[in-house]
Amino acid sequence: MGTNQRNLVRMSAAEVEAYLAVHRAATMATLCPDGLIHQVAMYFAWFDGAVHMLSKAKAQKVANLRRDSRCSIHVESGERYEELAGVNLAGRAELFDDEEMLWRIGKKMNERQQGTAWHESRRAGVAAALRNRVGICVRPERIVSWDHSKLPQRSDPAG
Repeated sequence: MGTNQRNLVRMSAAEVEAYLAVHRAATMATLCPDGLIHQVAMYFAWFDGAVHMLSKAKAQKVANLRRDSRCSIHVESGERYEELAGVNLAGRAELFDDEEMLWRIGKKMNERQQGTAWHESRRAGVAAALRNRVGICVRPERIVSWDHSKLPQRSDPAG
């Protein structure tokens, strides 16, 4: 894809915000001790300009982030070329076990998974999900985005 097309498909900051607000699954990449990449599927919540996730405290990704906080988060959608869209965020993860922030993330993720606003009847389920968890916050240092629906329509059905 040439430079002109890269500029065409790049999302604006508002489009990135909107895209991340409606998607809930991502691929997170961290670095193993031997330098190889460890990738995992994760649910996330996007708020306050950052990706927020929950993980078991003893998970490999958490061990990797304790040693080297660099990571990337990849969110994508679309099946056909002209539908492809996504955001790749690179940054450094902050790990925390602050109960108030864990609850905030848990509630946001629950709202996204349920598709409805928070309701207290779900408190016990979220409390169970938060046991032995740490929070992960990634404030992006670099964002790359694309939305192929912005490209001019092609008449060649072969792609």
